[in-house]
Formats: sequence, C-alpha cells, structure tokens
Amino acid sequence: MLPQAERKLSLELENGSRIITLPGSERTVRGFSGVDLLLLDEAARVDDDLFYATRPMLAVSGGTMMMLSTPYGKRGVFYYEWTQRERWQRFQITADQVPRISAQFLEEERRTLGSRWFEQEYMCVFGELEGAVFSHDTIERMFDTPYELLWDPQGAEMVE
Repeated sequence: MLPQAERKLSLELENGSRIITLPGSERTVRGFSGVDLLLLDEAARVDDDLFYATRPMLAVSGGTMMMLSTPYGKRGVFYYEWTQRERWQRFQITADQVPRISAQFLEEERRTLGSRWFEQEYMCVFGELEGAVFSHDTIERMFDTPYELLWDPQGAEMVE
C-alpha cells in the first residue's frame, strides 16, 4: 500500500487509514476520537495522566489499546495494569529469547549494567525503585496488614 500523504508526525494510506504520532503530554493529546488502535510505546515511562487522557479516544470506536515497554520499577499505570488487572493479554519476551541477541552480548551487558538494570532492561523484571527507603512490597503490606486499635475510638475524647 502506498502512502497518500506523509508529514513529519503522521502518515495517511490509500485506504484512508492514518497513523498519527502524538507528543507525550496529556495536555496535547486531547481531542482525538474514533481511534481503532492506540499504542503507548515505552508505557512504563508514560505519565499516568497521559494514560488516563488517552482512554476516551477509544470510547466511540471501541478500539484497542496496546502498551509496549520494558519495566521501569514497581510504579505507575504500566506496572499496575501488568500486575493487577485481568483484562489485558500479556506477552513477555526476554532478551535471551531473541535469536539475534547473542549470549555473549547479554553477559557483557550484565557485567556492565549490574544485575538490577540488566534484569529490568533485558529480562522484563519490575525491580525496586532506586534509592527507595522501603520496598514496594513493604509499603503494600502497610495497607494490607490487619491491625488492632490501642484505644476505643467510641470513647476517645476530642482534643482541640
């Protein structure tokens, strides 16, 4: 199929299909609708606000959203959708499953990057955030752990 029109950020095909690239800001993507296929590339690095701003684009068309990414820590919409939501079809391909990437290259990358970055960039591992005082799992357990109050809130006096 030959392009009918080509611009710096878009491409229109003979059949009327358009491919449009949009900037990565929730303020600049609003207004598009009837989208059949919405791709969020490097989705782990997309701001949550951008993810939420793009969802209405699919309302009329019933289109499909695809998020493509390597992990970028245990944070954000991509991590949440990958680990918590059932509605997604997931495909995970690690670098050692790609025939054109040699084992020698991957070993050199492991030595150069260290295990944390290597696991994230090449093995699809959602790691802990660098510099975090508490692990993601510790923070999650703080909200999930049952607790017992040390006083009766019904009998507590208000302090002003």
